[in-house]
Amino acid sequence: MVTAVDTNILIDILEPDPVYGLTSKEALKKCLREGAVVACEVVWAEVAVAYAEAHEALANTLEHMGIQFSAINREAALMAAKCWAEYLKRGGERKRIAADFLIGGHALVQCERLLTRDRGFYRTYFRGLKVISPKEAF
Repeated sequence: MVTAVDTNILIDILEPDPVYGLTSKEALKKCLREGAVVACEVVWAEVAVAYAEAHEALANTLEHMGIQFSAINREAALMAAKCWAEYLKRGGERKRIAADFLIGGHALVQCERLLTRDRGFYRTYFRGLKVISPKEAF
């Protein structure tokens, strides 16, 4: 089982978030017991903001957490574009940026599921993607 992890889960754990930190950490542990956990370059970049210039420390931290780097392939990028176009066609505003769609495209095409707290968005625009929230992971 390959699980893609969304930025919000990693931020919950790394900060740690007082509301979501513990459930996100436990959900990540469960996913790691069930197989590989990966993050695409978009997630790495979003999390790296918190690490300023300490990118080597970030890489070491994510590696220690069991998170593998998984680059977005062409098929996933095109899936992201298709879903973003659908979102805009439905009247969606640019509150959702391409990054969200790239994360979803990567998870749908290259993984078996996505661990995120933003399940409603991903379930709406990435039909066929198994989306799990930290609360659902148990």
